[in-house]
Amino acid sequence: MDTSLSRRERLHIVIFEANTPAGRTFDKIVLVAILLSLLVTVIDSIESIHRDYAMLFAWIEWGFTLLFAIEYILRLYCSPRPLKYAFSFYGLVDLLAIVPGVLSIYYSDAQYLLIVRIIRMLRIFRVLKLGTYLRQANYLLAALRGSKQKIIVFLVTVSTLVTVFGTLMYVIEGPEHGFTSIPKGIYWAIVTLTTVGFGDIVPKTPVGQMLSSLVMIIGYSIIAVPTGIFHAELANAMRGEQLKHDCPVCSKNFHEHGAAFCSRCGNQLFAKVESKA
Repeated sequence: MDTSLSRRERLHIVIFEANTPAGRTFDKIVLVAILLSLLVTVIDSIESIHRDYAMLFAWIEWGFTLLFAIEYILRLYCSPRPLKYAFSFYGLVDLLAIVPGVLSIYYSDAQYLLIVRIIRMLRIFRVLKLGTYLRQANYLLAALRGSKQKIIVFLVTVSTLVTVFGTLMYVIEGPEHGFTSIPKGIYWAIVTLTTVGFGDIVPKTPVGQMLSSLVMIIGYSIIAVPTGIFHAELANAMRGEQLKHDCPVCSKNFHEHGAAFCSRCGNQLFAKVESKA
């Protein structure tokens, strides 16, 4: 590492630059610490182990909390723009990794909120240079944006159906069969329409059972609708269909993804413009 750099600059290279050997080593150490802290939290939730080793796990957890707090302070110290880092996604996640540990001193149940530290594992994409996978996620986001209106219409339709079916079941069955209110009937309709079927509330009358059968059949019919909508949009996003590349000759502006020549006149779409001397 260049010795002419200041201590703050050297810390910045180690802590923030994952493409350097020191930065990769630091991030790997942090990831191992995160995994160990998560393992401690999970094991400590087992009653028989917690009963015998509660104090030991508490000391270990406070040690991890102190370690992550020091890391967070160092990140603020060596960041060129501390406030920007503090309010960035990773900055907020790093802060969330500390807060539950501090709260657990006053509220014992708060220690289980430490599981949010798993979000910090997103740093593994930087350490292992998996940025390509993150870029591929843009296809999913594009598909979600493209199918947003269709899915909203679908959800409104489903909400209407469960309200109608829940109200009908409340009228048909009544409180004596467990349908004590319309919200209770709506709950039954949601459970039945999604084919979950907990069985805590079931219709007893023949009419109610017929309605229940109808709701289950409708549930099987519509359960694939949002999947189909999203899959279609995802396919379009991955193919990159109908990208707008204006042909300078015939002005045709819809071409296949990656096309270099116009599909109508054959002219080159991205011709280089020669500069005049």
